[in-house]
Amino acid sequence: MLASFMNVITKGTLLSYIQKYPKAKDWLITWYETAESADWENFNQVKKSYPSADQVGDNRMVFNVNGNNYRLIVRFSFVYKSIQIKWFGPHKEYDKIDVLNIQAPKK
Repeated sequence: MLASFMNVITKGTLLSYIQKYPKAKDWLITWYETAESADWENFNQVKKSYPSADQVGDNRMVFNVNGNNYRLIVRFSFVYKSIQIKWFGPHKEYDKIDVLNIQAPKK
């Protein structure tokens, strides 16, 4: 059986964050490439790739970026093999948001 890889929604959102936070560029690109080529079926498998990531509810996970200077929030659908980017920003801004209700930026 062929592996079905994850689909990150959307690369454009990620690129806009890279433009806004260029110090996080290398980490975000590596994360994107890792996620797109992963065959994750559950949060435990994600944790093997990213041990410092935390599951926070509503199928969401928070990744610590660049020594915890930034945070990335994504929502997983393991059934549909998709990852939706919900939010990215500095740790100090993360402390001001509602992780379970923050939505992806509107285009």
